[in-house]
Amino acid sequence: MTREEYADLLVKNEHDYKYYEDKYPKRDLPEGAIVSRYAPSPTGYVHLGALYTSFISRKMSKQTNGVCFLRIEDTDQKRTIENGVERIIEDLAKFNINFDEGVTLDGDKGNYGPYMQSKRGDIYKAFIKKLIIEDKAYPCFCTEEELKHDHDRQALNKERLGYYGIWARCRRLSMDEVISKINNGEKYIIRLKSKGNFNHHFKFKDEIKGKMEFPENDQDIVILKSDDLPTYHLAHAVDDHLMGTTHVIRGDEWLSSIPVHVQLFEMLGFETPKYAHISPICIEEDGKKRKLSKRKDPEAAISYYHEKGIPYGALMLFLETIANSNFEMWMLQNKDANPDEFKLDFKKMPIGGTLFDHEKLISISKNYISKLKAIEVYDMALNHALEYDKDFALLLEKYKDYSVSIFNIEREQKKPRKDIANFSEIKSQVWYMYDELYKPVNYEWQKINSKDDIKEVLNTYLKYYNPDDDKNSWFDHMKEAAVSLNYAGDMKEYKVNPDKYKGSIADFSTVIRVSLTSKCNTPDLYEIMRLFGKDRVINRINEVIK
Repeated sequence: MTREEYADLLVKNEHDYKYYEDKYPKRDLPEGAIVSRYAPSPTGYVHLGALYTSFISRKMSKQTNGVCFLRIEDTDQKRTIENGVERIIEDLAKFNINFDEGVTLDGDKGNYGPYMQSKRGDIYKAFIKKLIIEDKAYPCFCTEEELKHDHDRQALNKERLGYYGIWARCRRLSMDEVISKINNGEKYIIRLKSKGNFNHHFKFKDEIKGKMEFPENDQDIVILKSDDLPTYHLAHAVDDHLMGTTHVIRGDEWLSSIPVHVQLFEMLGFETPKYAHISPICIEEDGKKRKLSKRKDPEAAISYYHEKGIPYGALMLFLETIANSNFEMWMLQNKDANPDEFKLDFKKMPIGGTLFDHEKLISISKNYISKLKAIEVYDMALNHALEYDKDFALLLEKYKDYSVSIFNIEREQKKPRKDIANFSEIKSQVWYMYDELYKPVNYEWQKINSKDDIKEVLNTYLKYYNPDDDKNSWFDHMKEAAVSLNYAGDMKEYKVNPDKYKGSIADFSTVIRVSLTSKCNTPDLYEIMRLFGKDRVINRINEVIK
């Protein structure tokens, strides 16, 4: 029996590997163009680390006029969840991460598909056959009991665990022995016939971590499972070769797989792509740094930011500050530039884990929201409320123009307010602007807090209040009212001679502010009163006087 006939007996497929080499030609791209992929398994929701990786992959390709595609690695069918692919696509789209090619909600886009590994079975088998013909792969008939027996012996003898060397039972089977076992109906898988020596090291250059050394792989890893699907290791090598991947950008938990992956590319006769292993996002716990955990840390889930109402654009800016150490300085030097203009650089990516800085995220979010138009803030606030607070959403819809005006207070100026960090807290900041929500339980009176003094201030102010005043006239009337009750109309004078006065114009105006809102800290009081209108101002002040 020839090696070709032997391979046909072991693996059933339709086309040989040359057919697929011709079907997927090399990409015609400019020199230096990066072809990268985001290749998740549909086993759950997208988490922050996955968003970080996909963002870097997408941006590195885009800034080099390359291609970034979405490939779904679903060869582990037991872990695949219902609608897992749809969730991945929808979650990433919310952050404006869309791909040039790959799996979409409407099917595949691009000429190098299928982009779902479970639909590429014949392709993988063609290359597995190639390995068998070249005596680089073989069938393994070992049972679970036999594998466990060897594992226990290795552990007892304190030897390296795995299927290698003398422990690779089926590696030494002759072709006749294999055929006999197949005729007896024995089940088998296909393993790689490693030529590596664990005691030898090879040099490897990672685009982020630099020069490294690894021991060669000597494990005869599984490349075709009993369910007739390949393992991830084999599938990713074949896919990255045929799809023209130039850079494999992934989390550094995959670094330990480098000896296997480099060996696979070499044994398959493929050009090895460049690898960039991204350091994890970490948090500090008990004085130690650990990787952000999907199970322990709510911040790891993308849903956390959605529920909090942190704008997607703000979160992406936060990730960019993590991705490159010089991004923040670039932003300071290019305040009016679009962040898309910034060029990511592998060399400026952190080698070790980056701490998740929640305060920095909040600061970035506040700054991001402060630069939005009022109508944009309104739209985002409404969308968030429609999902998480339908009663508030009804008010926003009922009073759209009024709500937009609220969000515009102190916005269109050189230094806009930066008090909104996320959309989940907006209601708690503006509730007093809506009569339907205005039920104060505590008035935050400050220096002026006796009932008699408060009544005196309010009754006096009503005599000076004119709803038609512009801002300068409004403040002049506020000062006149304050001075009439011996409150200093000039803050400098008050600081020099505080004993001469009952208080200052600031103390006087705080009483007006609190009587209208119940809060001592609010946006611009003149703008609030202008939006309230005459009747609401007078009614609220009279309610406090009563």
